[in-house]
Amino acid sequence: MYRWVRALLFLLPAELTHAIGLWAVRWSGRLGFVRRRLRRLTPDLPELACQRFGLQFPSPLGLAAGMDKDGTAAAGFFALGFGFVEVGTVTPRRQRGNPRPRLFRAVADEAIVNRMGFNNRGATAAARRLWTLARPGPLGLNIGCNKNTPEDGAAADYLAAARAVRQVADYIVVNVSSPNTPGLRDLQRAERLRPLLTALRADVPERPLLLKFAPDLGDDELFALCDVALETGVAGLIATNTTLWRPSTQGAYGEAGGMSGRPLAARAERALALAYGRVGARLPLVGVGGLVDAASFLSRLRAGASLLQAYSAVVYGGPGWARASTLDLARLLRSQGYRSVDEAVGHNAVR
Repeated sequence: MYRWVRALLFLLPAELTHAIGLWAVRWSGRLGFVRRRLRRLTPDLPELACQRFGLQFPSPLGLAAGMDKDGTAAAGFFALGFGFVEVGTVTPRRQRGNPRPRLFRAVADEAIVNRMGFNNRGATAAARRLWTLARPGPLGLNIGCNKNTPEDGAAADYLAAARAVRQVADYIVVNVSSPNTPGLRDLQRAERLRPLLTALRADVPERPLLLKFAPDLGDDELFALCDVALETGVAGLIATNTTLWRPSTQGAYGEAGGMSGRPLAARAERALALAYGRVGARLPLVGVGGLVDAASFLSRLRAGASLLQAYSAVVYGGPGWARASTLDLARLLRSQGYRSVDEAVGHNAVR
């Protein structure tokens, strides 16, 4: 049924379709019967429950940041079957983001190109909205800096955003890897990343701090980033953000911005595997990018991911995708002889 609905929705501009979908999820989350259905899912799948950076996850499949930037539909996404939800990216001050159009579909490849530019209502507004959220799994807040912040003020922006969300977030993600804010990816360099993470760890010690990195880093850059994460006490790494790489220059691929979806899978998995080879079991890794079904989930777990996130697959798979994919993963794990998610993590890693 969703195929027919999607065909109609895809006749509209991508950002308008996104707004309609977010509105529908928001209202579904307010209806109690949807959430009650979800609560019956988790007890039947004990093999998917796992603990990461001190938090209990009912399943390893979560919603990636970018889908719900302001936390308006977080309850609805939990109700659709996600084990955890990440809201954001939020910035200290409200901002409009980049000019429209800024969201594009490559339907044949189930890919998305966006140059949204951290459009959000501000970290404080998101925190207020999420204060009373009933959550069946962890809630993450993804933070960034404002576009008009000078280079030497970036750290202050991250600190302000972290302070604003610290009371509602179960974990906080430092986004220094979006390609849509000028100069942001420069913060991934070790000499700039180290003082930023050190300051955040000192200022918000009560929350796990995760770092999200780009799939476009060179190997040495990635290893240096991993070393800084270990040195500064980061709780985990998210591999990866969207990519500037393109499989072609046609259609949506000719647009500026970050690409997500199926074509990102190989690059994201390679980056994750390299990171796992560097940090091993010392830091949990969250795999994101091109995850579309249970087979891709298992591949990413075996490459070293401890948790998984999806974004584009939700757009192309529809509201039933998360629940169905979670059930498929449980079946696949059992068929492969795994008694838990933990047994699959890093199974194929080069040691």
